[in-house]
Amino acid sequence: MSSDWSPRVYGALGLGVLSFAFAPILVRWAGDVPGLSIAVWRTVTAAVVLLPPALVRIGPEVRQFTRRDIGLILGAGIFLGLHFIAWIESLYHTTVASASVLVTTSPLLLAVLGYLLLNERLRRTTVGAIGGSVAGAGLIGWADAGTVTLGQGALWGNSLAFGGAVLVSLYLLIGRVVRQKVSWLAYVTPLYGVAALTALTAAILKGVPLFGYSWTVYGLCVGLALGPQLLGHGAFNYALQHVPAAIVGLLALLEPVGASILAYLLFGEVPPATSILGMSLVMSGVAVVVWQRQARPAPDAEGAHDA
Repeated sequence: MSSDWSPRVYGALGLGVLSFAFAPILVRWAGDVPGLSIAVWRTVTAAVVLLPPALVRIGPEVRQFTRRDIGLILGAGIFLGLHFIAWIESLYHTTVASASVLVTTSPLLLAVLGYLLLNERLRRTTVGAIGGSVAGAGLIGWADAGTVTLGQGALWGNSLAFGGAVLVSLYLLIGRVVRQKVSWLAYVTPLYGVAALTALTAAILKGVPLFGYSWTVYGLCVGLALGPQLLGHGAFNYALQHVPAAIVGLLALLEPVGASILAYLLFGEVPPATSILGMSLVMSGVAVVVWQRQARPAPDAEGAHDA
């Protein structure tokens, strides 16, 4: 794996972060539509959009998949589908900031899993940046919770959001493995197909209606598919070939920052001072990691004790 990030990788990560910031805004605009319905139409739309180019280009590569490749992609797709279900549903029970913060605790999980399972060594400064960014994201959620009466459903919503973090960590970790040998299109096409089938199966089992909503709702679902899923997750899956999964997860911590900025621009919501402090910590953590990737020194005593 190269230690240098190309401009294309920078662009992919920046595009992913920007599109993720719109996700909670689009879900909230959908109103009282069941979260499972949104998850189904989001994932189905993304899978359908990718199908035409995939049918033309990925056939030979897919036929060379091993059983291990197939099993890993199936697992990643199921985790991704369940992640969408958990995260979207959490937005109906807790605040946007709290849901976004809890789901972005995945860097800590990824750092541990990447070290244990993939032997991905992280410098102390990277671990410190992840911890500082998670603390900053926590400040955003704490400030938001202090201004909103959440009710008894908040515990369930926050649990769903954290469950989404666990699921997305597993999905990113598997993607880190598969993308070392499988092209982007050959990976994300079956991945999104499995995620769509997972969401659809859950909706059928729960008897959630999928039709009868306004065109606005379906348009928002298409926006979620084309923006956060295809551009966001697609960009992050591209970057996973070059960047450790824990750092990709760290950059996703910018989602609550972007969502708060969008909420201010679209709804006139002014973040409290504590939330602004949290945003500063998140962006500082990202800056430390990006700077370290560009100016990595030769291995030294610190590098010898990476953990």
